[in-house]
Amino acid sequence: MGIVAGLDSSSAFTHIVVCDTDSGAVLREGYAAHPVEAKAAEVDPQAWLLSLGEAASGGLLEGVQAIGVSAQQHGLVPLDQQGNLVRPALLGNDRRAQVAAADLVDGLGGRQAWAEAVGAVPSAAQPVAKLRWLARTEPENAQRVAAVLQPHDWLVWQLLGRPARRTTDRGAASGTGYWSAGSASYRPDLVELALGHSAALPEVLGPAESAGMTPEGLLISAGTGETMAAAFGLGVAVGDAVVSLGASGSVMAVHHEALADPSGMITSFADATGMHLPVVHLSNAVRALRGTAEMLGVDGLEELSALALKSTPGASGLVLLPYLEGERTPQLPHTAGTLCGLRRESMKPEHLARASFEGMLCSLADALDVLRGRGVEVRRAFLLGATAELPAVQALAPAVFGTQVVVPQPAQYAAIGAARQAAWALGVSQGSLDPRTPPAWQGAAAQVLEPGDELAVGGAVRQQYTATRDQIHPGAFGGQHPA
Repeated sequence: MGIVAGLDSSSAFTHIVVCDTDSGAVLREGYAAHPVEAKAAEVDPQAWLLSLGEAASGGLLEGVQAIGVSAQQHGLVPLDQQGNLVRPALLGNDRRAQVAAADLVDGLGGRQAWAEAVGAVPSAAQPVAKLRWLARTEPENAQRVAAVLQPHDWLVWQLLGRPARRTTDRGAASGTGYWSAGSASYRPDLVELALGHSAALPEVLGPAESAGMTPEGLLISAGTGETMAAAFGLGVAVGDAVVSLGASGSVMAVHHEALADPSGMITSFADATGMHLPVVHLSNAVRALRGTAEMLGVDGLEELSALALKSTPGASGLVLLPYLEGERTPQLPHTAGTLCGLRRESMKPEHLARASFEGMLCSLADALDVLRGRGVEVRRAFLLGATAELPAVQALAPAVFGTQVVVPQPAQYAAIGAARQAAWALGVSQGSLDPRTPPAWQGAAAQVLEPGDELAVGGAVRQQYTATRDQIHPGAFGGQHPA
């Protein structure tokens, strides 16, 4: 049928893949770093365009018929009445809106009111909290805000030549704090609550719809946020969970409906296909391993992994609750990590090393059980992040999670997901694809790990961890403890 492109504009770089529309095979790639500090809390969006232009240089897009755009989530691009920037874009990693988020929770009547309204309790990352921060700290700028976009919305708008119509998709919209995945509608009253006045919001497109054609005749698909694009690129479906291992962690799964969670542990995102992506965030994941490696004086996580495998399941009774930076799941924002079970025989480096891996994985398993407890089916778990390659993680995860674990080969899954969406929109526009059924691309190449005979051992490790967690933090999960 042809070739399409997907671009992923992350917080630090732009990556473009050009793919065959029928198979999804990656034909060529382009990359460019953003000309800004990767950890900046705000940035001129023109930097994204400069990076995009560099990544697409050398004829990369020659012959491409359609483009999909994935971009970092939770950024806020405030525009004035003429469509010009009011101030630099506020990025998702900007934590200055924490107080503003708490104000908004109180302003609507508490966590449950927000969960019922939009499927998420405001956090500093979300655009709705950034709007409140803007209104409180930069009131003159806030008064000039006439329209708000997110990074992917803004990039699509720029590629289309800044038309009067501005668009987004349900995946990106579900992360704003003022669009409900459950009702598939905006809550303009929440924008007013945050900003102090109304603002124009982009039209929410369906998964297979196109945003328009560029002046050069390229079809631009709806685009989406990085999380949704990566899930689409991986090819996850109902029964699949995705466990992301970074310094912090997250667990998400494909589900047939939005989940309103009064506790705030579940954030109800929409995906890029018409389904839903309930997500549970953790404050601590790989940072617990790095902290343990530093404490033991070992040289990196590979050495920590090798050391951990010299121990035995249960780490000789040593249990690490890895809540080093407080924790979001369970909600213990002001707690610290705990090391329990210290006895003379357990005070060995290999046992602490293993306890750190078991603690991290048991905490992630707790998050999986939060989803399972709400009726989300989990038949297998995709494990993402460089740490997923560690032998200790691969040896322990299937038994601790109690399910098949899939470790995909490293690839630019967000860009691939954006390209797959472009192929879908192109096929629909040509009448060759159904708007309800995405193109059947080949799934990610991956290792598949089964719990096998270790399932009972993993259950015992979970039981030891859960008993310790409930003793130190009774009622942390509201009395409904994961198994």
